[in-house]
Amino acid sequence: MDAPVNTNLLELYRTMRRIRTFEERVGELFVRGQSAGSMLHLSIGEESSAAGVCAAMKPQDTFTTHHRGHGIFLARGADPKRMMAEIGGKETGYCRGKGGSMHIADMALGHLGANAIVGGGIPAVIGAGLSSRHLKQDSVSIAFFGDGAMQQGILYESMNMASLWNLPVLFVCINNQYGMGTRIDQATRNTAFDQRAKAFGLNGAVVDGLDVEEVQAAARWLVDEARAGKPGFLSVEVYRFFGHARMDKSPYREEAEELEGRKKDPVLFARNKLIDTGIEEERILDELDKAIAAEMDATIDFAVESKAPPLGSMFKDVYAAGEPEPESVRARIDRVLARDDA
Repeated sequence: MDAPVNTNLLELYRTMRRIRTFEERVGELFVRGQSAGSMLHLSIGEESSAAGVCAAMKPQDTFTTHHRGHGIFLARGADPKRMMAEIGGKETGYCRGKGGSMHIADMALGHLGANAIVGGGIPAVIGAGLSSRHLKQDSVSIAFFGDGAMQQGILYESMNMASLWNLPVLFVCINNQYGMGTRIDQATRNTAFDQRAKAFGLNGAVVDGLDVEEVQAAARWLVDEARAGKPGFLSVEVYRFFGHARMDKSPYREEAEELEGRKKDPVLFARNKLIDTGIEEERILDELDKAIAAEMDATIDFAVESKAPPLGSMFKDVYAAGEPEPESVRARIDRVLARDDA
């Protein structure tokens, strides 16, 4: 595996800063009571996994995410305004407000869908990989999931099938150390997750998520190998800065642990690296941060000012093109009564 290089560290930093700031604004939208639903999950502290892996992807590649997938979609090129509108349940969102925080999808960007079920999005990349190989699309499909999914049987069925059929697939575990409130070493004896993947014949790697360049280097190798027909697995070790969901105050963690864990800040690490190596001046980075803050402030205004989807759009995008939409109870009653009157 090649050593990390500094050629695109500034762009990686920009991506991570945008994710961090977007997630902070998502939390604000929730506190203001203007998000759709009662649950949302922030990826603060995990930015390097999204930025590093997505930087190794090509435009034709596809992916699935888990319930903590805002940052991944943003790193892939999503419009933050449309994302925020979706989280707010508005018609201008990616799924016209029907997906919310945990079910965003966009085929145009290769996003096959987020999934709130632990490990639920993993098997979809097997189908995508098989399709890519059959149609000779030269694309890789990547499944992003958390460490909680490492205890799900569907992951192992999928890894076995990917290896058996030599599919262009990569499994990416974002190991933030906690599955809801359970620390990973209390859920499994062996936390060397790459060993499990290697047992199925996959390439495997574990990388410290503190340095986004190391994440990108590992991802680039695994993605290139997958594109050539050798599927892989990557575990990115990070620390979840806050609770499982926005309302979770993480009473299961000691304050001292959280303070220590938040020292593993990939955004701050990249910023200091840019300055210390002379790649960029602190003044320029301050200006960049300010511009990103303004960009993300605008996402809240856009979401709040957008309209809620009309009731009649309930079944839009649910059925295949050309299929008739279900008839509402009210419409059916009116039709029956009209026929009786006649």
